[in-house]
Amino acid sequence: MRLQALFIGFILLASTLHAQEKLTVEKIWKQWEFSGDRVQSFSSMSDGNFFTRLEGSKINKYAFKKADKIVETIFDGSTTTFDGKNIKVEDYFFNADETKLLLATNIQSIYRRSFTAKYYIYDTKTKKLDELSGNPNPEQLAEFSPDGTKVAFVRDNNLFYKDLASGKELIVTKDGRKNAIINGTADWVYEEEFAITKGFYWSSDSKKIAYYRFDESLVKEFTMFYYQDLYPENYTFKYPKAGERNSKVQIFIFDCNTGYKHSSELKDYEYIPRIKWAKDPNKLIVLTMNRHQSKLDYNLIEMFPVKNNVIKVNQIYSESSKTYVEIDDNLIFLEDGSGFIRTSEMNGYNHIYKIGFDGNATQITNGTWDVIEFKGLDQKNGIIYYTSAEEGAMYSALYSIKLDGSGKNKLSTQKGNNDAQFSNGMRYYVNYYSNINTPSTITLHDSKGKLISTLVDNSSLNARLAKYDFGKKEFVQFDGAEGKLNGWILKPKNFDPNKKYPIYFNVYCGPGHNTVVDQWEGANHMFHHLLAQEDYVVVSVDPRGTMYRGADFKKSTYLQLGKLETEDVIAVAKNLQKESWVDADRIGIMGWSYGGYMSSLAITKGADVFKMAIAVAPVTNWKYYDNIYTERFMRTPQENNGGYEDNSPINHVDKLKGKYLLVHGDFDDNVHVQNTMEMVNRLVAKGKDFDLFIYPNRNHSIYGGGARAHLFNKILTFIKSNL
Repeated sequence: MRLQALFIGFILLASTLHAQEKLTVEKIWKQWEFSGDRVQSFSSMSDGNFFTRLEGSKINKYAFKKADKIVETIFDGSTTTFDGKNIKVEDYFFNADETKLLLATNIQSIYRRSFTAKYYIYDTKTKKLDELSGNPNPEQLAEFSPDGTKVAFVRDNNLFYKDLASGKELIVTKDGRKNAIINGTADWVYEEEFAITKGFYWSSDSKKIAYYRFDESLVKEFTMFYYQDLYPENYTFKYPKAGERNSKVQIFIFDCNTGYKHSSELKDYEYIPRIKWAKDPNKLIVLTMNRHQSKLDYNLIEMFPVKNNVIKVNQIYSESSKTYVEIDDNLIFLEDGSGFIRTSEMNGYNHIYKIGFDGNATQITNGTWDVIEFKGLDQKNGIIYYTSAEEGAMYSALYSIKLDGSGKNKLSTQKGNNDAQFSNGMRYYVNYYSNINTPSTITLHDSKGKLISTLVDNSSLNARLAKYDFGKKEFVQFDGAEGKLNGWILKPKNFDPNKKYPIYFNVYCGPGHNTVVDQWEGANHMFHHLLAQEDYVVVSVDPRGTMYRGADFKKSTYLQLGKLETEDVIAVAKNLQKESWVDADRIGIMGWSYGGYMSSLAITKGADVFKMAIAVAPVTNWKYYDNIYTERFMRTPQENNGGYEDNSPINHVDKLKGKYLLVHGDFDDNVHVQNTMEMVNRLVAKGKDFDLFIYPNRNHSIYGGGARAHLFNKILTFIKSNL
């Protein structure tokens, strides 16, 4: 009996030791032990019943109803050559009848969304492969015309198209020049803030191309340095900062039959955030905004009559706000020609509207909650699909509703975060589900929500997680400076209410992004557990100015970014100090980008509360950031100097008492390292001690070459040494 007891005790001890396996930064960001399984990106085919995937060197075809079985291999790069060489396909696009493929190879990133590539055209019937262009310079944004007879693309800031029958490459524009004129794509700030890279659009009859022309010759330049060779390489690009001059943007329409370029008579605008052809090939909708982004106009361009190559414009709809109007991609034209679909916050919450060409707006969804994303429209059956925060700002659920606002139906079945990708024709969708403590489950459904199959259950990741015996994040309501705020808290697994614990805030707090979401966050989630393993309590909060609690809550920070958010974060920290299990003298905060801005304000304005702060790639004065983003919330520095100065961390460094770590990538094209350098200057001038680390040749994300693991080891060491 004694031997048996000892044996059982040994087994229990071994089990306990196994359950207490330790997390490390290397396991998270070097070995990628907690990366989950994902569905490889897929492209729905035109009939809506099949889809394709790029798997290694092959493009394989599958049926939605039997997603685990290959129906056909459409392209095999291992057996297809050009000039005797195999090509490595990185992306692909079909023409309308799916008889031809555009194959993108040698993709090279430019900024966040833009890239260059070498393109090839593959005929799926003849199996013939040919290059799009013989020019040695790479192309951008290659796209088939709707009838599949042409391919338009951008090269060296000019727009071209190739006639596939003749093989001729035809020039649409000739004046493109780096840091001066851009045709058919976007400048830096449009790409970053309006999410535009493709700046040309085929008409439905394939006879016309509408395109953007940016004249950025008068926009001021910013230069970054790349440290690799004996002498640093400089990279200079146009970056319009708050209050500074923008590109002059125009819309032209090129007629492929005549070769004429027609300009449009747009009036009283600063920005053109979207353009889109209607089903009628002679009607183009152009969205324009004023500089404050408080007025959005829908302009209808009708191609006939054309006089002196100038096309007249009629404004058919306009929306204004005392603050700003949001831009999205929800411009969907109705096939009956009666109007289009748009989402708007005009009634205080983001909802879906039908806008008639007569300017009348009819609300389709309704309630004291926000639509998160418009997912698509089944034109045949008149059904809209969307996700919303109806269950709360931290949740996302999938719904369908008829165009007349009736027949609302919830399709998602599990509370948490649901997202969906629909097939052509809206017959099927892939649902991506997770919650704050559970990795993603990816499932295939028909349009009514019926489950067809589970594509990914992440069982292997769940098995790895089970070895660690983690605690769970819990949603809480915090008391902010003026009302309740959504938050979550993660306590150590062996939490003892009689002990005193340090508090670590992980924040973002800015417009357009919530950190308090019922969603699995992968590596970041694991780092929070690593800190809990080290006996820290980890907290996050969404203050005023964040998403999905209505327009008033989101836009309350207008003209004073940072003020209310900081007041809320400080208030939450002060309230936590009153808890018996909190070590009131050990409260720290960390943030990245806007979060770095917030952590910098917290350690200065909240110097009596926060002992430690880490700011990664922070904005330190909104004057240094781009004008489209900044002026949307702050107007220009010339109009709102107090709003800029009162809430810039560089103007509060004299208050600093605690430990402060600044981190930046010096090749950050988004939040320039200038922000950190200006902060350093102010800190030095005030005689303040701080820590600084610069990652050479790294952008805003600070990754590659072991940088991410190095960064989080540095963060962990700083936390353990100073909190």
